[in-house]
Amino acid sequence: MVRVRVQRIESIRDPEGNLGKRIELVEERPMPRFAIRPATEEGRMVQDVVQALQQQLPVVNPRGGIAFPKIILFLTEQEYDELGITFDVNQVYQIELKNNTIKFSKT
Repeated sequence: MVRVRVQRIESIRDPEGNLGKRIELVEERPMPRFAIRPATEEGRMVQDVVQALQQQLPVVNPRGGIAFPKIILFLTEQEYDELGITFDVNQVYQIELKNNTIKFSKT
């Protein structure tokens, strides 16, 4: 089982001009937390700058995890409806890969 979050949903057109969706799923892994506060002022400043950068970078989740690109789905509207899942940005799913199938379930 893999835990993924919907990072982005975009409207697209396939090569034949049919409307569809591009759904980007990222795997979230916990990021180790360091509870140690540096003793020097310089050390604290560096730690604060690193934390500020982590909040600005798109691959670092502010909730404390690192997001790794996992799956990008390109689906026509019909395929999206047939899949039977309503994806929402920031929604978290468990993905099970088994016997040539991919199974999505909300967490």
